[in-house]
Amino acid sequence: MCKNIVLLSGSPRKGGNTDKLADAFIKGAESAGKSVTLFRVADMSIDFCIGCSHCFEEKGVCIHKDDMQTVLDAIRKADALVFASPVYYCSVSAQLKLVLDRTCALTNEQTSVKRSALLMTCADETSGTADGAIVMYKSVLAYKKWDNAGVIIATGLYGERTIEGREELEQARILGREI
Repeated sequence: MCKNIVLLSGSPRKGGNTDKLADAFIKGAESAGKSVTLFRVADMSIDFCIGCSHCFEEKGVCIHKDDMQTVLDAIRKADALVFASPVYYCSVSAQLKLVLDRTCALTNEQTSVKRSALLMTCADETSGTADGAIVMYKSVLAYKKWDNAGVIIATGLYGERTIEGREELEQARILGREI
């Protein structure tokens, strides 16, 4: 069971459906005595990866001097990493994808992450809209050799408060407790 969790939320909307799904996960995790560090990456100053390989040469130190260093430091100490995002054009938000690209700076030897989860919200009525994000997520898991703790996709969310009362909130709480 994981005790130190980093949650990367890629939603640019504060208080929206993705934040509420992430909050439910956090409440579940904290109720089980776990520590969760939340990063709302849309609020952070993070540059995009330029593929320079500096991080490989310098053992996880990125050439950019931005807010990503704080995220990488937290991930180094985590044993679980959770991604939360709205579905944006069949994938995760650009804000979250930017951070995912930058996590390549960390090798498996530089972090104790063993498990991961994906929380997604979607305006479309079908979960198939999230297939691109799920393929990417599973590719990250395979590359990093992390276990999948779970995937939750809340569909049919057309307004900021529409996730209220939905079963996915309880699923996220349970996932938080059990990860």
